[in-house]
Amino acid sequence: MHPMLNTAIKAARRAGTIINRASLDLERVHVARKGPKDYVTEVDQSAEEAVIDVLRTAYPGHGFLGEESGEHFAPGQTENGQTEYQWIIDPLDGTTNFIHGFPIYAVSIALAYRGQITQAVIYDPSRNELFTASRGGGAFLNDRRIRVSGQTHFNDALIGAHVPGSAGGGTSHSRFSGMLSECASVRRIGSTVLGLAYVACGRADGFCGAHLQPWDVAAGSLLVLEAGGLVGDLDGEQTWLKSGNVLAATPKVFTRMLAHLQV
Repeated sequence: MHPMLNTAIKAARRAGTIINRASLDLERVHVARKGPKDYVTEVDQSAEEAVIDVLRTAYPGHGFLGEESGEHFAPGQTENGQTEYQWIIDPLDGTTNFIHGFPIYAVSIALAYRGQITQAVIYDPSRNELFTASRGGGAFLNDRRIRVSGQTHFNDALIGAHVPGSAGGGTSHSRFSGMLSECASVRRIGSTVLGLAYVACGRADGFCGAHLQPWDVAAGSLLVLEAGGLVGDLDGEQTWLKSGNVLAATPKVFTRMLAHLQV
């Protein structure tokens, strides 16, 4: 296992300990709003601090991009400069689920080298499920090699979604509505990183999302790719990390999803 991946696992597990401890007494967790239907807790902040502390101790010359604390430049790096290594962190993806005691949330850590994701960890502390991937080294769940499903028929596919405006449970986003009406069923689980991890391990056949952030898709995209799936933006291009629009699926389901969006 790559030493940088080992360090990321250590950081994810430390954050998971903080999250699990807080989940035992949710009434004491202070919740604030970052925006409409967008919440943050001191658990998110403490978990991110723990992740950065572990990573920075091991790699003091690396940069960081965290959901809660923003961008941390590497020593000597200017705001317009680029660092070779940048860790992209979502300390608690699924905060709304967490504060309701709905146990679907995870820690996500990815390492970008010169803009390309090379290491990925997604840790679900409530299930103790650890998803990992290294570029060129495959994807794993708790040390077991994982692959995307063998699904080839879109009308039989289970698709995960992060659809803007669907907080009430609908999937009415204009560009996605036709596509999602054609699959077997849609799941909006409230954690994009787990949605992508579930594609990687075959629990879902595809995932679509829009208006996402780099920390939502960085680790999950590498997991899907290393598990034999395909990832692209809504036009099939490789801009999802910047555009925030992503499709991820088994190869044949991905092709059908893309075709639906081009109609």
